[in-house]
Amino acid sequence: MVSRRTFNALLAAGTVATLAPELIRAQTVTRAKNVVLVHGLYADGSSWGEVIPRLQSAGLKVTAVQNPLMSIAEDVAATRRILALQDGPTVLVGHSFAGTIISEAGTDPNVSGLVYVAARAPDAGEDFGALAAKFPKPPASDGVVRGNGFFWLSEEAFLRDFAGDLEPARARALYAVQGPGADALPTGRTTAAAWRMKPCWYQISTEDRTINPDLQRFLAKRMKATTIELKSSHVSLVSHPGEIADLILAAAGHKA
Repeated sequence: MVSRRTFNALLAAGTVATLAPELIRAQTVTRAKNVVLVHGLYADGSSWGEVIPRLQSAGLKVTAVQNPLMSIAEDVAATRRILALQDGPTVLVGHSFAGTIISEAGTDPNVSGLVYVAARAPDAGEDFGALAAKFPKPPASDGVVRGNGFFWLSEEAFLRDFAGDLEPARARALYAVQGPGADALPTGRTTAAAWRMKPCWYQISTEDRTINPDLQRFLAKRMKATTIELKSSHVSLVSHPGEIADLILAAAGHKA
């Protein structure tokens, strides 16, 4: 059970956040110097644009990975290149599909904690597609477009099912920079599950139409993560940057 001080700090992370006490565990928090942010599918590093200055203002060195979205091996390698540049304890953060990447790359000894933002979190060797199929299919899946060995979301699905709580003009700007993913990417499997050995934090998006919210709850509970819920679409890092930044700061030991 977390202390009252930690409990109050988590509540203070955002008035729209709902803490899920049954998913919370007491965790040893290492004060981190660095944060590495990894974006998921249908996005690029700019999706962290409003989270980054909040972390920097707290004195953290922040780097956003430009994830190639080609294969788990290539995406993990891109993240590890950034981790190799960090000096000291580092919080590794993944949104959406990037939860897969941080689950593999998070075994790096410099990684002091993992933060999952409405993210996948496979176990080592797990068929995540089979796990996800046990939950209702999210609407965004019907908006996937494929061509030339890659896939992406249609503009309609992006605005409605991926970034549904953003102003349309803002959502269209994000749509313009979405990164197409290689067809083989979602079916790849990890060889490690860093969440089994590192402290974890998880943010659940209750209005998510890209990853089923109940699947997110299952993943958070399985990893025994410190967990918050936000009334958000899949892009909580854009629609609720303050709350996401506060969760990362808590993982970095910068929130009392």
